[in-house]
Amino acid sequence: MKTLEFQKDFLIEEIKQGKIFIYPTDTVYGIGCDATNDNAVKKIFEIKQRENKPLLIIAPSKQWIYNNCEVNQTQKTEIESKLPGPFSFILQLKESSIENNLISKELLCDKNTIGVRIPDAKFTYLISESQIPFVTTSVNISGEPSALKFEDIPKEILNQVDYLIETNEKLLGKSSSIFDLTTDEIKQLR
Repeated sequence: MKTLEFQKDFLIEEIKQGKIFIYPTDTVYGIGCDATNDNAVKKIFEIKQRENKPLLIIAPSKQWIYNNCEVNQTQKTEIESKLPGPFSFILQLKESSIENNLISKELLCDKNTIGVRIPDAKFTYLISESQIPFVTTSVNISGEPSALKFEDIPKEILNQVDYLIETNEKLLGKSSSIFDLTTDEIKQLR
């Protein structure tokens, strides 16, 4: 993945321009874009043929999560113990984050919660460097199996993205575990 480092500044600029990426996470191949860009987010929903079901984001850092989401000490301990890694957390956004359009309203699906993760993957480095929250969802048509390798990615999806970042690394092969941290009780949803 030396090319990823070599092209870092260029790719970060392309993220900011609303380009659509397919990239490896630590679990499965993901498809995503700048989570603040309404048009790009709408395109992800169209590509996946998915309606009104929230998408996760890759947070640029754990500090970004703490600055923008309601997190108590118990929840922070849970996040610290699992990220980066194959885990996602549903969190309540702070009111100020919603008012400041921290992420596209398309991602909220009429809720004030967001699913966040920080994959243990090289692509996450770009997101961290960009300091922009990034949509992450499995590469598939909604309801179909997720892509574990390049050959699994449907051509109809490949034809609609701007960048494909491949990997030789073995992916976990199942979607991230999801924990609901919107109440005092930590609940595992998946």
